Amino acid sequence: MDVDFSPIVDNWQFFASGLGVTILLSVISAITSIAAGLVIALLRLYGPRWLSTLLVFYVDSMRAIPILVVLVWIYFAFPLLAGVTFPPFWAALVGLTLHIAAYASEIIRAGIESIRPGQTRAGLALGMSRAQILRKIILPQATIRMLPAFGSVLTMAIKDTAIATVIAVPELMHRAETVAGQSYRPVEVFTTVMVLYFLTLFPVTRVVDRLYQKLAHLGRS
Repeated sequence: MDVDFSPIVDNWQFFASGLGVTILLSVISAITSIAAGLVIALLRLYGPRWLSTLLVFYVDSMRAIPILVVLVWIYFAFPLLAGVTFPPFWAALVGLTLHIAAYASEIIRAGIESIRPGQTRAGLALGMSRAQILRKIILPQATIRMLPAFGSVLTMAIKDTAIATVIAVPELMHRAETVAGQSYRPVEVFTTVMVLYFLTLFPVTRVVDRLYQKLAHLGRS
């Protein structure tokens, strides 16, 4: 079999714009997922019992449903029920956020609960409110402990954007399918895409790991 990478060279701008959409969607969905996960975790730990029960159901449901099903439901089924249509990018963002936030909330909850209760009692003895204790004592230490897991959340967000091709989000995988269909060079095209995903993800994991190694001592208690 002859190898011809000319379709990639000829369409590099097309691929670059798709990679840009992938990175943008990944970054935004990671931020919204961690923010939503923080709110869910705090409500589960400190909210009323009835709300905690609902959030447990949400977390377990999202972890039990494939992300592909979530994206397809939001893009195709939700508009029929609510009469609100999301553009592909925003449908993907909502779906990724809902799905990844369930995992992020468990990471954050575990990180908060890993801090020894004695630190909370010490803060109360000093006259601090529970909100101050959470903000100044617990969360700074828990955040450092959660860094490796947050790296996994970011990589999950980047990889899951590839599934958004099913709802026509013009990200990297969608652009690759277009070029592969036009050029009849799927081996070269998808090999290039695989390399691009690796070059995007590998530095992220290494940076998070190095950052954790430098800050790990601050999370010990």
